[in-house]
Amino acid sequence: MARQAERVIRPWPTISSQFLADCGVFRVRRDRKQSPRTGQMHDFHVLECPNWVNVVALNPEQQVILVEQYRHGTGTVELEIPGGVMDPGDNSPVATATRELREETGYEGENARVISAIAPNPAIMDNTCYTVLIENCRLQHIVQLDHAEDVLTRLVPAAELPALVAAGKIRHSLILAALYRYELLRRRQT
Repeated sequence: MARQAERVIRPWPTISSQFLADCGVFRVRRDRKQSPRTGQMHDFHVLECPNWVNVVALNPEQQVILVEQYRHGTGTVELEIPGGVMDPGDNSPVATATRELREETGYEGENARVISAIAPNPAIMDNTCYTVLIENCRLQHIVQLDHAEDVLTRLVPAAELPALVAAGKIRHSLILAALYRYELLRRRQT
């Protein structure tokens, strides 16, 4: 009998894949896969989602540019960082983040760079969520919201982010992951 440490987890071969539904912001498919350990077949449902970006944007005063918006899934107003879906043909998370920051808040900055790429929920989703850091942001444009957005910009000192998270004022899991990655980067630089 193999010890647990000697086992290797292998990918499950896909036997078949069937498209089930197009729900606008995601598609649903059913994959039939075979367990490499047991040989048994299993069906898995996968949400095919576009990639997303989240933007940690700082102004010269080291304030983070946050947005407040209503979220339909929970029926609540949430405090978050700007972000959005990468449109078809968008190959650059940095370009998408720059666009989303400008459209949602009117801010533009410099030194934009990807600081993380995470799998939002690898159990059922196939996409990546990028976190892009943009520094020295200044208000340059008017806000350009689409018909399904209602967003207010809030400036918060970066040092206050941990207290907002601890108090449950920021609770979106992907935003928390982005802020944690930013905090790790900030700690390395000090």
